[in-house]
Amino acid sequence: LYFVDRSSDYASEREVFGAPIGSNQGVQFPVAEAYMKVRAAAVMRDRAADLFDGDRPCAEEANSCKYLASEAAWEAANAAMDTFGGYGMATEYGLERKFREARLYLVAPVSNNLVLSYVGQHVLGMPRSY
Repeated sequence: LYFVDRSSDYASEREVFGAPIGSNQGVQFPVAEAYMKVRAAAVMRDRAADLFDGDRPCAEEANSCKYLASEAAWEAANAAMDTFGGYGMATEYGLERKFREARLYLVAPVSNNLVLSYVGQHVLGMPRSY
C-alpha cells in the first residue's frame, strides 16, 4: 500500500486552484482502483498461505497471487506517478526508486506470461501454449 498511501496523502494535501487535487475524479479514481486491486491481491495471498500452511495444493492460488500482486503494484506505482506529476521523479519524494522496483515484479522471479501459461494449462485445462 506504499504507493496508495503516498498518493492519497499527497492528493489530499496538494492544492491547485484552491482545492486539493484529490477532489478531482481523474486523480482520485486511479488511486482508489489501485487500492482495491492491492487489497484483492492480499486476499489471494492469504488464501494461498492458508492452503500452504494446511499442506494442501496451492499452486493455482500462489500463481494467481503473484500475478495479481505484481499487476496491482505496477498500477499503484503508475497512479502515484500520475498523482505526483514531475515530483514523482524527484528523489526527495521517495517514489522513483520504488517505481522502478515495482516494474521488476512483472518479470521476476517468474514472468507474468509464465503465470498466465500455467493458469491456462493447469487450471483451465487448455493446451500448452509454448
